[in-house]
Formats: sequence, C-alpha cells, structure tokens
Amino acid sequence: MTDAFPIRDATFIMSARDVSELPAPTFAELAFAGKSNVGKSSLINVLTARKKLARISATPGCTRGINIFRIEQADTVVHFVDLPGYGYAARSKHERKAWGPMIEGFLRERVGLALVVVIVDVRRGLDEEDSQLLEFLDSLGHASVLVATKLDKLPLGKRKPELAKLAKVAGRKVIGFSSENGEGRDTLLRLLLSSALRGHAREKPSANATQPRDGANG
Repeated sequence: MTDAFPIRDATFIMSARDVSELPAPTFAELAFAGKSNVGKSSLINVLTARKKLARISATPGCTRGINIFRIEQADTVVHFVDLPGYGYAARSKHERKAWGPMIEGFLRERVGLALVVVIVDVRRGLDEEDSQLLEFLDSLGHASVLVATKLDKLPLGKRKPELAKLAKVAGRKVIGFSSENGEGRDTLLRLLLSSALRGHAREKPSANATQPRDGANG
C-alpha cells in the first residue's frame, strides 16, 4: 500500500527536564500529551513510520522529560514534542509534582506551538485530568485535537459508538487511532501538517508590515 504521507526523516533532537533548557523553536511544534499508559510513544512511532523513534516501555511513565523530534515530510519540517505522561501513581511524589509545572510551563511559554494532541485510551475515555488539560488548552487559546488510541481493542461494532460517546463528553471531534493497524494515521498526519503550516504562517511577519525606522522609540 502506498504511504499517503511518507516521512522522509525522523530524528531525536534532545530531551529536557525543564522548559528553560529548550532552545528557541525553529519550526512549528506539535505536542503530544496524555496519561502514561495510553500508547503515546507507539502513536508517535506509527505516525513517523519508525519502530524505535520514541522509546516504548512495559512500565508506564517512561517519558520523564520533554523529548523533541525533528520530522521531515516532503518539503515540510516540524518538531514533534513528546510531553511526560501524567497520572502514573508508581512514580515518586517528587517526580509527579515536577511534571505538572513542566507541562504547564511548556504549554504557556512555547511560541512555536501549533497544535496539542491530547491522547486517551478509547476504552477508558476522559478522566478528570484529561478534561482539565483540555480546559487549560482552551483557556490559553491553543488548538488541540483529542485522539482515542487502542481502537483495535474494541469490537468493530463498538468503535463508532464509543468514539461518538467520547466526542459528546469532550465537546469536540475525536480521531480514533490504532497503533496495531495504523487506523487514523493519515487523518491525524493530515491535521498535524496543516496545523504546522498555519502555525508557521502566523509566526511570519507580514511582508507589508511597517518596519521601525532608525532611531524610533519602542
């Protein structure tokens, strides 16, 4: 089968434990957030057609920092940002307290953020932390999309009803996704790339913008 969105290159750039360690964004950033056991790393690997780009662990909560990947698709270059998974009780209390401010700081401060992908397990739906994250993104004016993973774990006849129920609870469109068979990949990639292009256009100064003259104040 022909890949509708072939990824030319996908490279791990860096990991940071604090937002202050991140360089200024040079490309549109597409962030991925969700609880620690929703299949976030698997989703990133399927999107990029790479088996080991994002680390997959049998232990939830493996992502402890902000991981950045450089993605090339055709003539478009974007950064995927893998945020630490939240809500995993087995991590230390100190780690759990540190992740909240880290994620919040990134979402508040990154000027290159074009879209946030909020990931949930379709079988479990939204919980309080997921809802709070969506509300927080709305309050910041960030574009977001809700993705329901592990769609293949549901019987075929239950998939559309469960997605519809989730969309009603969330009050927004939901994209169903399976890392096992790639369902939803093209739909999500199309949205990611179009969001990156829109975000990049917003960052560019207008060609007709008035430039400050030498010696002008402020």
